[in-house]
Amino acid sequence: MKHPFYHWVQLEQPRLGTRVVFATDDFFAAKERVIDPAPPVFIDDKYDDHGKWMDGWESRRKRIPGHDYCVIRLGVPGVIHGFDIDTSHFTGNYPPQASIEVCQSELDLPEDGWTELLPRSDLRGDAHHYCEIESDTIWTHVRLHIYPDGGVARLRIYGEVRADFSDVDGYVDLLAIENGGRAISCSDEHYGSMHNLNVPGRGINMGDGWETARRRGPGNDWVIVALAQPGEIERAEIDTAHFKGNYPDRASLEAGSFESDAEATHEADGWQTLMPESKLKMDQQHYFEELTSTGPVTHVRMSIYPDGGVSRLRLFGKVGDNSA
Repeated sequence: MKHPFYHWVQLEQPRLGTRVVFATDDFFAAKERVIDPAPPVFIDDKYDDHGKWMDGWESRRKRIPGHDYCVIRLGVPGVIHGFDIDTSHFTGNYPPQASIEVCQSELDLPEDGWTELLPRSDLRGDAHHYCEIESDTIWTHVRLHIYPDGGVARLRIYGEVRADFSDVDGYVDLLAIENGGRAISCSDEHYGSMHNLNVPGRGINMGDGWETARRRGPGNDWVIVALAQPGEIERAEIDTAHFKGNYPDRASLEAGSFESDAEATHEADGWQTLMPESKLKMDQQHYFEELTSTGPVTHVRMSIYPDGGVSRLRLFGKVGDNSA
């Protein structure tokens, strides 16, 4: 089941450069685990020198006044739309309450300038806590407070990147996550998330891409992405790295100009052919430079035939006004 912030970017991903730069205490479980991209696990008989091994950030039992907190520096600053404070597997050792502050700073560990985004809120053990945020400011740091102590398995930070294109006068990857591109919907992602398509670098394995289940009926699979800024796409790259017995036979690209993500649906009428169905090969970067001119667009739909896995999608072009 998808959570309410699924269409936003996870800003806490270490592969974007995000780091946990400080914690008041992480005696039982290392602070870095709170942003581990993998889902938290529980290993019944695993212990270390500090006691029971837990997959998350856990401080010791506090015997003095005060509370614990950790500070996360985002690798790519962004606008935050939601949090998930995940206490999975923490039952008798979760914090009863938490709050979250944010700030903008060039420092690794800012002392001043913090703003409360999430007021002190009750938590439950072994549960997800989805917290919607109304903010339009770009933040660089997040500070998670727990009251008074305990363990949090994961903190997920959902939002969007808004890059500054004022000095860009040439080609840019309009879909790159660091520029603000996002995958917003797809037909299926049984084996691999659509959000892997626009992360930095090539895929590290078959799990680091978008992969659908085997299609047993008619039709084909597809994914829709929102560009960082409206622009005219002139070059595309489809990378099937690590996909060998399960890469798509063919792929096509369509583009459109829509007022919002909600309008950019699979059934929308505004799609124009950007690249006709083209043959793909296994475990290879495919470059397409002879694309159909569509003018400035906001969204792209990649269709794969009939199904399979794609590691990365790159869409290069110039930033332009979609009202032109």
